[in-house]
Amino acid sequence: MSDRITRADIEAKFAELQGDVEHAGEAAKGVGMVVAGVVAVVVISMVFLFGKRRGRRQTTTVEIRRV
Repeated sequence: MSDRITRADIEAKFAELQGDVEHAGEAAKGVGMVVAGVVAVVVISMVFLFGKRRGRRQTTTVEIRRV
């Protein structure tokens, strides 16, 4: 009816799947680095802009008048 599955068949299929997973992992690692870089730039920009806004709000204005 059907061929028996041998240990060699299972090992070959496992090696094939493992190779595919490693290849996909390498591709995802590159995409992950790009995403991490973009997120870092966005976070740093937001911190800068919110700090600039807060500094503008809390700045004391000193008025000097000559008598």
